[in-house]
Amino acid sequence: MSEERDFDDFYVGTVRRTTLAVFAMLGDMAEAEDAVAEAYLRAWARWSSVSVMSDPAAWVRTVAYRLKVSAWRSAVRRMAAYRRVGSPPDMPELNPDHVALVAALQQLPEVQRRAIVLHYIAGLTIGEIAAETQTPDGTVKARLSRGRAKLAVLLADTEVEKVMTDV
Repeated sequence: MSEERDFDDFYVGTVRRTTLAVFAMLGDMAEAEDAVAEAYLRAWARWSSVSVMSDPAAWVRTVAYRLKVSAWRSAVRRMAAYRRVGSPPDMPELNPDHVALVAALQQLPEVQRRAIVLHYIAGLTIGEIAAETQTPDGTVKARLSRGRAKLAVLLADTEVEKVMTDV
């Protein structure tokens, strides 16, 4: 029997009972279904070792339960941190120039957008961009030049310069 067929038979034969058991432990059917689906996915990824266990369904139930317990603990820690630190500070209003720049950047080809962002926003030199993108310095310079030219068309020249220097 193939490994896939073996897993399929295991899944079909155990998923209903496993889901009901996890539901009974968690008290929420949607949470149980999510946890069981993730547990079966993990079982498939490790099927060569899970399939030889004395009770693979027990492994799936345990993984599903632990996934939800872990998520619950994370939520508890987040709430404790929230109580300790308080709510996040209010976000400042979006600057219309930044919104316009982001919209214009989205219209550039990906390689030009990446070069522009790395140079003007991340502050990388041409050499650093070349190393990160694994392209020659001349290519980076060309991408920056073409990107700036396209941005100039998309935005007023003064807006481009102002936004690029404000970032």
